[in-house]
Amino acid sequence: MYNNGLIGNCQIAALVSQSGSMDWLCLPRPDSPPVFGRILDEQGGHFSVTSPDVASTKQEYLRNTNVLITTVTSKNGDSFRITDFSPRFLQYGRMFRPFSLFRIVEPLSGSPMVKVECRPVCGWEKTVVAPTRGNSHLRYEIRGESLRLWTTMPMTYLAEEKTFPLLEKIYLGLCWNTVIEEDLVQVTESFLHQTVNYWRGWVQHCSIPYEFQEQTIRSALALKLHCYEDTGAILAALTTSLPEEVNGNRNWDYRFCWLRDAAFVLAAFHELGHFEEMEGFMKFLLSLARAREETKDMLRPVYALDREPPLPEKEHTLWRGYKGSLPVRSMNQAAEHVQNDVYGEMLLALSPIFLDERFYHLRTPEHEELLANLTTFCVRKLGKPDAGLWELRDGWQEHSFSNLLCWAGIDRALLLQKKGYLRSLPFDLEAEKAKAEAILRLGAVDGVLGNGPGDSTPDASLLLLPLLHFPDKELCLATVKKIEQELVFVENGKAHEGFLYRYLRKDDFGRPQSAFLICSFWLVQALVRVGEQERAHRLMEKLQMVANDLGLIAEHFEPGKGEQLGNFPQAYSHVGQILGAFAVSKSWREIL
Repeated sequence: MYNNGLIGNCQIAALVSQSGSMDWLCLPRPDSPPVFGRILDEQGGHFSVTSPDVASTKQEYLRNTNVLITTVTSKNGDSFRITDFSPRFLQYGRMFRPFSLFRIVEPLSGSPMVKVECRPVCGWEKTVVAPTRGNSHLRYEIRGESLRLWTTMPMTYLAEEKTFPLLEKIYLGLCWNTVIEEDLVQVTESFLHQTVNYWRGWVQHCSIPYEFQEQTIRSALALKLHCYEDTGAILAALTTSLPEEVNGNRNWDYRFCWLRDAAFVLAAFHELGHFEEMEGFMKFLLSLARAREETKDMLRPVYALDREPPLPEKEHTLWRGYKGSLPVRSMNQAAEHVQNDVYGEMLLALSPIFLDERFYHLRTPEHEELLANLTTFCVRKLGKPDAGLWELRDGWQEHSFSNLLCWAGIDRALLLQKKGYLRSLPFDLEAEKAKAEAILRLGAVDGVLGNGPGDSTPDASLLLLPLLHFPDKELCLATVKKIEQELVFVENGKAHEGFLYRYLRKDDFGRPQSAFLICSFWLVQALVRVGEQERAHRLMEKLQMVANDLGLIAEHFEPGKGEQLGNFPQAYSHVGQILGAFAVSKSWREIL
């Protein structure tokens, strides 16, 4: 399991290990090169607070917040607590989310011995950055910018990495291009208080299901940290190169905005009753649409946080990789792909603007034109070969999933047109919807929808068939059953019911070897839609084993070993946890 906690403020994000070491942080953006990267290489940089002779450690979040608490106990019974957070709260009418992280180290019992090490590296070159010592801080020059570590602890102990007795609280403030001129203790305590209040207020305004409440709240808080508010982009994950298979080469950089993933995240936020993320993403998407018009290009499936394609994909041979899994990569070649499903997903994600009266203020001609353009692409992309949502790098073909999403996008556009919108479209949406359904059915063999025309192999993405309200209930049921039976994860001859491979056909890197978690959560929702509520509920209960002790979920899972794999945390997986919980839970009306 990934024994790490996530902290952040929608501007920066970091992973903190169970031992109290900050082992992943990229600055100034989550898709920048790493400053701390020990999760991928022991020499990759870290910011740790450690103690000799540790007997036990425990991590937990301050309830309903993204404030992380790590408690360390020594063999002699001495103990201390680390409080980690990144400030986020309203200030002067706007959101305050600085490029800063704060650590409070507090003795709990005895006189624990501690050592603080701050060893940043200069990005993918993995060059250790030597500090310049100031009166109450260390300064590190990284790519022409400054990282400063402010503290109340003795500078000698910090600069020389000396072990010392912790007799009182010490404060540490790590800031990128920022100077702390006020009293560090007062600043940190004030920031902590306001940050706790912000997160608890945000949670209080979440709609949640009656069942799986704590898991839903934690997933919602984790998803929020995947939103990069500066541009409105939504990240697929906050890490790179954590392997889908240990010692395999399926190690990808997910620190970017996949339009598909963003659409699923927005669906989860809509269910939670939070809508500011959709408004931010609308701005991001509109800026992409303008750029597309200027370049006469279609939408790419993935963009960096600054709206540029994350290219070229690179391998970093100086890095050892997580548990020796190579290569370590940055950027992502998927930005060169054609993935025809993204237009339908964008329509599904953004159509609430014109269907939900709460978004009346967003109904502009510009937004309507964007939806009209997306509809046009759905019509044009029907039946065309592409890389598919699993992003094949070779052997593109026509995919049923892409056709399904084109159908769903046209279906949603037709609903919008009946509401009085999209009147300027130059084609008959009723006829295009019927054509889309006919094209989609070409991928069915013996009443089961396969991967595509001429390829009847099962694909877990087609669990979305009933979720997108495809009208043929028999096709939906048969397809769900086929996927559940044939894609079940098998380890050492044992089938693990409910855990699924994405597919079992060979791709560019062989056959997948681990269970892809969003597929299990899709199965939960699909079972509800085909009338198997009890089985869906049992599976949802079973899936609670996949999270780490903090409730954070990776991309992949090996149920026999109880091991998380792939990038962590993964937005997709937390979306699945949220939507699965809503799907199976009793309604509040049944309880109250």
